[in-house]
Amino acid sequence: MGQISNWDWEVGEKTVVKSLSPLQNHEWQEEPYVSPDGETLAAVVNLGEMEFSIRTNDTVWDGSYERIWYPRYSPDGRLTALCQQDGESVLAIDGQPWSEPCEYVWDTKFNSNGSAIAAMSKTDSRYGVALNGKLWENLYENANQYTLSDNGRHSAAVVQVESLGQADIQGFKKGVFTLAVDGDAWANKYQNLWTPVFDTSGLRVAAQARVGVHQYTITVDDEAWSTTYPQVWAPTFHPKGSVVAPVRMAGKWGIARDGAFIWNPNYIQCVKLQFSKSGDRLWAIVAPSYGKFTLACNDKPWTSTFPVVTDMVLSPQGNRAGAIASNNNSDFRILVDDQIWNGTWDMAWPVIFSLDGRNAGALVEEKGKHLILINGKPYDRIFDRAWQPTFSEDGSKVLIRAIENNSYVRIIADVASI
Repeated sequence: MGQISNWDWEVGEKTVVKSLSPLQNHEWQEEPYVSPDGETLAAVVNLGEMEFSIRTNDTVWDGSYERIWYPRYSPDGRLTALCQQDGESVLAIDGQPWSEPCEYVWDTKFNSNGSAIAAMSKTDSRYGVALNGKLWENLYENANQYTLSDNGRHSAAVVQVESLGQADIQGFKKGVFTLAVDGDAWANKYQNLWTPVFDTSGLRVAAQARVGVHQYTITVDDEAWSTTYPQVWAPTFHPKGSVVAPVRMAGKWGIARDGAFIWNPNYIQCVKLQFSKSGDRLWAIVAPSYGKFTLACNDKPWTSTFPVVTDMVLSPQGNRAGAIASNNNSDFRILVDDQIWNGTWDMAWPVIFSLDGRNAGALVEEKGKHLILINGKPYDRIFDRAWQPTFSEDGSKVLIRAIENNSYVRIIADVASI
C-alpha cells in the first residue's frame, strides 16, 4: 500500500466493489473491513459447513479454515486474520500463515506504522506474546495487557510468576505478578500491575502497580515511585523521559511526575494523559466537578463540559485536540478546540486530524446512516456505512470510504469544497 503520499489522491469517485452480496457458492459473509488506502474491502466468508475464507474485493484467499475471526488491516495495508484448523490456531497475513500453529492466538495489535504485528499466544498451556512471528522464549501461566513499543521492536505484558491455590490470600499479598519485556520478567513482584507503556525509544517501560492492599503507585523499569496513593491511572512518558500519571489524594485527582505533583489534586477525575510532540503541552480528560467532563491542557480545563467525554485525540503537533462528548452515551457531539460542532448524533467516532493539524474530520451515525464531517461541516452525501476519513499528506484532500446501494466506493474530495 505504501505511505499516504503514494496513494491515489486524484479527486473523484471509484466503485471498488460493485456488489457486496456473497459471491457465487458462498453461503454467507460477515461484516466488511476496508484497507487504509481504500483500495480493498475484505470480509470473512462461509464456503460450507466448517469452511471459511476471506474475500478481498471479488477474489478469495487460497485455502480455507474451520474458523476465521478478527480480520484487521495493519496501518501499512496488510490484511490479518485469526484462523483455526484441526484445533490449532494461527495468525494469517494476506492469506499466509504467520508462524507455527499454537493452541490459541488472539488480540492482534500493530505499531503506528504497521511494521510490527503482534498477538497473544497460548502454547502448551503457557502464555506469551508473538511479535512478527517470533514467540517469546519464556512463557507464563498467565499473561495479559500486552503492549508494543512504537518502533515495533519490543513487547511487554503483565505476567504471573507465582502460582496461587484457591483462597491463597497471603500468597497474593506477597506479590505474584510482574512485567515481562520481550519475555524476560522483572525481578520484583507486585500484587497487581496494569497498563504497561513504552517510552518513544522502546527501551523503558512504566505501569500502574499495586504494592499493598490499599497502596498504589507507578513502577518504571521495575523501580516503584517512593510515594504511594489510594489510586492511580495509566502512566505516560514525557518525550524527554520523565513519567507522569494521574494520582488520587484525599478524594481528588491530580497529576504526578516521578512521584511529585505537577497538577494539584483538584479534579473529581483525571485520565488519558497525552503529551504534545515537543512535550510542552500535557493534555488530559478531566472532571472539574461531579458529572462535568472536559479536556484540560497544562492544568487549564476547557469551558465546555458534558456528562461523558471520551476518545481524546491530539493533532500531530499536539497543539489541537478533539474528543467525543455525550449525555451518558446518547446525543453524541464532536468537541474540537473547546468548540462544539453542530449536530447531535446516535453515535460518533474519534476525531481525525490532518498531518499539518489544520483540518479535522469525524465519522458520525444518525438513524442507521453514516455521515462524514470535515471541520464541522457534513459532506453532501449520506452513506449506508462509512469508515473514518483520512486526509492527504498536505491536508488539501480527504479520502472517504463508504458503502451505498450495496456497493463499496472510494471517494477523494477537496477539503475546500466541503
